[in-house]
Amino acid sequence: MRPLTAKDIMNARVLSVRDDMAVSDLAAFLLDNELSGAPVRDVGGKLVGVVSVTDLARSAADGGEAVARDQSDPGFYVRGWDEKWNPEEAQALRVRGSESELTVADIMTPAVYTVPEDTPVSDLAEIMIDSHIHRLLVTREGDVVGIVSSTDLLGLLVEKS
Repeated sequence: MRPLTAKDIMNARVLSVRDDMAVSDLAAFLLDNELSGAPVRDVGGKLVGVVSVTDLARSAADGGEAVARDQSDPGFYVRGWDEKWNPEEAQALRVRGSESELTVADIMTPAVYTVPEDTPVSDLAEIMIDSHIHRLLVTREGDVVGIVSSTDLLGLLVEKS
């Protein structure tokens, strides 16, 4: 029996957002789709980063102002949100007022973690733990074909009846 790989557990439905999307629209998109984060693409469709509820919360905590941070080290960003979260609790993250002028590019993490589809599940877990991230984009010949979240990995521990 071959070991499980990213292809075996990935979600092939990858929803992404544009880097020029308003932060207020991002908050609504994440809530409406019950997501805790999404890959970010530029106008040409190139992957340029990842944005999460943590980034939204940081933006709201900063008063809606883009605060200069050293974004060269992806380890600076630690995702602490569950993949499934309560929309009622998240209503406070709906961004209003001056924050609506911010774009996804202003708050995103400018790093994209990808793995080939044949990456063993144990390697996925190790990458997520070592990098303090909750999602990996799965690629085939350089194209994104899926996404694996920490919840997907946890699902492997639950016995299905």
